[in-house]
Amino acid sequence: MTRKSTRALFTILAALLAAVLAHWGCDRSTRAEASDLQLTRTVVMSGLSDPWDLAFAPDGTMLFTEKCRGLSVRTLDGTVRRLFGTAGAALPAQDFFCQGQSGMLGVALDPAFDENRLVYVYMASNAGGTKTNRVVRLRVDKDYAGVSDRRDIVTDISFKQSLNRWGGAGAHSGGRIRFSPFDGTLYVTTGDNHDGPLPQDLSRLGGKILRIDGDGNPASGNRAPAGGDPRIYTYGHRNVQGIDFHPATGRAFASEHGPGHDDEVTPLAPGGNGGWDPAPGKGVSCPADYCGYMSNNSEGTPTSMTDLDRFPDALKPSWNNRGVSEGMSPCVFLKGSLWKGWENRLAVGFLRGKRIELLEMDAEGMTVGTAVVAGLPTERIRSLVLGPKGALYVAIDAGEIWRLENAAQ
Repeated sequence: MTRKSTRALFTILAALLAAVLAHWGCDRSTRAEASDLQLTRTVVMSGLSDPWDLAFAPDGTMLFTEKCRGLSVRTLDGTVRRLFGTAGAALPAQDFFCQGQSGMLGVALDPAFDENRLVYVYMASNAGGTKTNRVVRLRVDKDYAGVSDRRDIVTDISFKQSLNRWGGAGAHSGGRIRFSPFDGTLYVTTGDNHDGPLPQDLSRLGGKILRIDGDGNPASGNRAPAGGDPRIYTYGHRNVQGIDFHPATGRAFASEHGPGHDDEVTPLAPGGNGGWDPAPGKGVSCPADYCGYMSNNSEGTPTSMTDLDRFPDALKPSWNNRGVSEGMSPCVFLKGSLWKGWENRLAVGFLRGKRIELLEMDAEGMTVGTAVVAGLPTERIRSLVLGPKGALYVAIDAGEIWRLENAAQ
């Protein structure tokens, strides 16, 4: 057997071993079907163009984004208005563009929205002739007829500029934004752009989770490593597209795409390293200097989502997807009496996996059991948000927004 074929065999065996360990050794969870969760599904909206995220005002009005159109609103009487984005919106954005996985992505309302009417979006911009991802703040009219007072509070989030071996421009931008209900800070998730050194590079904002105030300033207590951008809360991430906060502890949890293995849910801590480093190691060469789908080490083992050998103090995942990657995207904790025995479970949605799975956690935030939500159409799940009365709202890539309620008594 040649050295090349030996290494290829070793790589396959190592990947299989990693999957076995994930299933039987490193993941204490057991999987079931949530058959006693009797959900009713209502299609709230249809015919949308790549709906990406949504947020609810205190009065129940729904704001939502479409990746290539922008920010819109659906008022309580069912009226839909385009607020911000491409031509035809109340406030067009000449710098806004849509490319690859990027465009108008996350949306979040200020915790004091009733008083200040502020809404935040994560969008791709070519302002100044340079493509970046950024966070933009707007003020919504009281009658939801338009927006004004645009202010770009983060302007330098990394954007993948061009095609390479691993995908097109605009890939791996992250894009979820959420305010913590516990301290009022804004968390912003970003992606690694298929750029090997980016996740561990503390001078750039890709492959990170940022924590800022409503003006874009670093939040106190971030503990970014010495010399790092002070807006960084955690680093060493691949493509985080879900973040939410445990209802009892307030701790932030992130859900993250894997590179063909190990979608992960991770409890976060200030200054923490997620352990993802797809840069080529010594003596290793990967196309475009990105080893995210290959090996970044001389042993030929797959690049680990959480490399505890190189980063022994890295953030420990609460759960991984049994040694496979199915495009884990959003997450949200179920809260309220509507969910009965399922309250405080973390709901995670999958794109390629086309399902919602519920994670039960112990007091340390480690997953001890999972259940797949039964009875739903098999669709790519893009956003999960709790709405009025605790109902779960779901945006799917096929252009619909659903409302899920628990009818079990």
